Amino acid sequence: MTTDTDPPKESFRLSMLIYDTRYRSTTIQVVALMAFMLAAAWLINNTMQNLAALGKPVEFGFFSEPSSYDINQHILEYDSRDSHLRASFIGLLNTLIVAVLGCATATIVGVLVGVLRLSKNWLVAKIMAVYVEMFRNVPVLLWIVLAMAILIESLPRPSAFRGDNPDATLKLFDSVAFTNRGFYIPEPLFSRSLGDIHLFGQSSLRMDVSLDLLAFVLVLGLSIFAARKVTARADAIQNATGERPTTWYINLGIIVLPTLGLLIAMGFHVGNPELTGFNFQGGIHMRNSLIALWLSLSLYTAAFVAEIVRAGILAVSHGQTEAAAALGLRPNRVMNLVVLPQALRVIVPPLISQYLNLTKNSSLAIAVGYMDITGTLGGITMNQTGRELECVLLLMLVYLTISLVISSIMNWYNNRVKLVER
Repeated sequence: MTTDTDPPKESFRLSMLIYDTRYRSTTIQVVALMAFMLAAAWLINNTMQNLAALGKPVEFGFFSEPSSYDINQHILEYDSRDSHLRASFIGLLNTLIVAVLGCATATIVGVLVGVLRLSKNWLVAKIMAVYVEMFRNVPVLLWIVLAMAILIESLPRPSAFRGDNPDATLKLFDSVAFTNRGFYIPEPLFSRSLGDIHLFGQSSLRMDVSLDLLAFVLVLGLSIFAARKVTARADAIQNATGERPTTWYINLGIIVLPTLGLLIAMGFHVGNPELTGFNFQGGIHMRNSLIALWLSLSLYTAAFVAEIVRAGILAVSHGQTEAAAALGLRPNRVMNLVVLPQALRVIVPPLISQYLNLTKNSSLAIAVGYMDITGTLGGITMNQTGRELECVLLLMLVYLTISLVISSIMNWYNNRVKLVER
């Protein structure tokens, strides 16, 4: 219902897109987006035309050609007769291995160093400070090369393990061999194996997934889920009565017993490396290039993680620790229950950047001969096929995808651990 005092509704006019503040910002954004898309289309079209004129049209058929080169470190079956796509896939897996191992190790070492930097022991705090300053002020490439040189020059050759009185012996109950060709460690074996699942047939992305590994992960995951339920029940009882029931032995039994029973049922045992001929056979071979890259990236990134952790802890008000101590909490409980949960709000966001930097720095693997995605797709494959544009664009897409996945996971974790303010 309208009255005579109501102002008449103004009809829409095209001039309002420019002169009306309600529409002007939207108009500017639409025009800017269209201009960007036109510029991108012109650039892509011009590139395609120039490449076609040079006889190098953009196409990806080279992926089906034989790679004709070896990859010294691979977790899946591979030989030089496989395609370039298979070689790139193996390189991608190698990159992911370094990224996962590096992020996990850097987090553990970085948190430990960051906490010890705040130690009241003057010597411990200074030693940690020297570690941080030494690693973060030297380029990571130099650390990678130095680690590789130390591994090659200081470790014994496989022939040193031969004879009645060898110059070198296996470590950890004769199960691990540290040589200048790499580390040989035991591999898990099953006498009653469940077999493998063959994914993607005989294509370049073929992959054999162990049913033994899937069964182990499933049982362990269900056990951890059940243990968390027991812990949640203990938390509820504590909130209701003020007394917390002892649950550590229950959780230990829930996690250990089903997993141990599964391993026994499948006939779990380990295969130790043995010296055969001029080298070790059996076990898992971790080459020096992988070890050097992993340790260097981990220790280098851990120096930055340590400073992030230290800053996060210092960001928590000292009154919080004093109040917790006044309640009778021990220092380790104060750190775990009071300080770290609040410090995570400061620690997690910059920690994401360090994970991304570690993943991208893994492209320096070519310096020590570790064949990651940069060494395969962005190195030998690109040089053999002459497809620079395709290889570089795909390489950029791979690193972009990995970085976005890491960011998504860490952002999800950040939302899970952040404190809910009342």
